[in-house]
Amino acid sequence: MPAALTLEWRPQARTALLAIVTYIAEDNPDAAQGPKDEIEAKAKALLTHPKLYKSSRVEGTRELVVRPNYVLVYWEDSRAVTILRMLHAAQQWPPASRRQW
Repeated sequence: MPAALTLEWRPQARTALLAIVTYIAEDNPDAAQGPKDEIEAKAKALLTHPKLYKSSRVEGTRELVVRPNYVLVYWEDSRAVTILRMLHAAQQWPPASRRQW
C-alpha cells in the first residue's frame, strides 16, 4: 500500500493566505476565519484527489479555484501535495520568474 501524501505549503503561499485573511479582517474581523478555513480545507482535500483539478499554465502544476477570486497553484508527487502559490485571480500567472514560487 502506498504511503499517504502529506500537504506542504511553500512560504510564499502561506504568506499570501495570511495576507488575504488580514485584509478581510481589517474590514470585518468576524468574516476572516471563514475564508481561511475554506481554503485550508480545500487544500487538505487535495490529498485524496490531487489530480482532480485542471493543469496549470506552468507545466507540472495544477490550479484549484477556491473561490472566484482565489486560486491555489500546486503540484503533487509520490510523497506530497505542495501548495506553490495562493493567488488572487487578478495576479499575473505564471510569474515572470519561476524563482518567485
